[in-house]
Amino acid sequence: MCRHSTALSAFLLAAFWASVAHSQTQTDSGPSLTDREKMLLDRIEQLQQRVSALENKVATSASPTPAPAQTAPAVPSSSSVQATPVTPPTPEKSPLAFSDGTTLNFDFDGYYGYNFNHPIGRVNLLRAFDVTSNNFTVSQAGVVMERAPDLSAHRRFGYRLDLMFGQSTDAMQGGAQNEPRPQIYRNIFQAYGSYILPIGSGLQVDFGKFASSLGYESNYVKDQLNYSRSYFFNFLPFYHTGLRATYNPGSKLSLQYWLVNGENQTEDFNGFKSQAAIITVKPTKDISWNLNYYEGQEQRDVVPALNPGVPTLPTQPGLSITPVTTPHDGRTHIIDSYASFNLGSKWSTALEGDYVINRVASNSAPTRVYGGVGYLHRQLTNSLALNGRFAYLKDNGGLFSGITQDLKDVTLTAVYQPVDGFQTRLEYRRDFTNQPFFLTNNPAVLVKSQDTATLGLIWWFGGKQGSW
Repeated sequence: MCRHSTALSAFLLAAFWASVAHSQTQTDSGPSLTDREKMLLDRIEQLQQRVSALENKVATSASPTPAPAQTAPAVPSSSSVQATPVTPPTPEKSPLAFSDGTTLNFDFDGYYGYNFNHPIGRVNLLRAFDVTSNNFTVSQAGVVMERAPDLSAHRRFGYRLDLMFGQSTDAMQGGAQNEPRPQIYRNIFQAYGSYILPIGSGLQVDFGKFASSLGYESNYVKDQLNYSRSYFFNFLPFYHTGLRATYNPGSKLSLQYWLVNGENQTEDFNGFKSQAAIITVKPTKDISWNLNYYEGQEQRDVVPALNPGVPTLPTQPGLSITPVTTPHDGRTHIIDSYASFNLGSKWSTALEGDYVINRVASNSAPTRVYGGVGYLHRQLTNSLALNGRFAYLKDNGGLFSGITQDLKDVTLTAVYQPVDGFQTRLEYRRDFTNQPFFLTNNPAVLVKSQDTATLGLIWWFGGKQGSW
């Protein structure tokens, strides 16, 4: 349209000045402009104004302007499609990251492990996830849906739901040793809602079932240094149900308080509510330190009604009203601390220390578990890494393993990740202790060590970035 208007204007200007020149050749002092000539001049002036306006509009559309912060990119109008400025390429947005901040994510983790003791039943003792030997195993298949609260996006509400299936489900949750009715919640690893209260920089309150932050290691193997988990991951709580409040006084400090049912209890099995205080300090971008304290009462006050049939009372199956013969009120105290350090682009390390004391009754002799874990990471290439771990756990009184012993593990893991969303891991691990404890192919013979080799395969995809 702009090119056509400019041509018309030029044609009219040429016609007008030819007419004027012709009049001037007839007389040097002719009459003033006629009405028709005045009309043509007015029309030409109007056309020039329209052409100038159109040219300014096109120039404005072609000029790149910075996009407003934290807003969706504007859809180009029909008048500016051909004038889009060249910008640096941006990472492709996942189709599972939605415009309202919700992400949908999936993961699958499987392994084949071999125990050189050839244990009876192909059982690896003291393992959280890689519990079977000489077996192709579906360890974990998970679905994560999340819409985290975000004040910068004017969103105070949020939620998260993690569903879990596979062999790891029996380790992580739904254990009869803790859950009064494990069959109800077996596949729900996390399910909680969040709200940020307008207090200071924002006080986030979560309600529901959430993963425990006691211990350095966590559930999703893609985010861990090793394929297998240390003794302390297996011993410390996996999850809690209740209230969690988080406040960040600044960018380097985070404070948390929990009021929960207990350790690995979606439904409480006594009337006591456990508490925890979590402090996270990040003095620099390369250092993170956690100091955690947990206190609870982990003794039942009713006899569990596992595998319930028809209820004898007008209520749900499995709700027990049979009190234990001797109720106990002993407490469990957990002091847990871990720190991670980035030592440049190729090296990183982490340390964890734990002290746990438990009493069945308030006046009974305590049992204790204490020790620590050290981790070392070396990035060999963009797709290949080598990770090591050493763990020591003193089980005084058999609180973890059932007998008093000194447990150690040495683990070496090679991680190959050719693309984002797929990993393969090859791991050698040796567990050893000062007591005959580990299984062999003879049920009557126990030994002081077990050696395993494991190949793990992990897939994941979705809209969530970073650690899950």
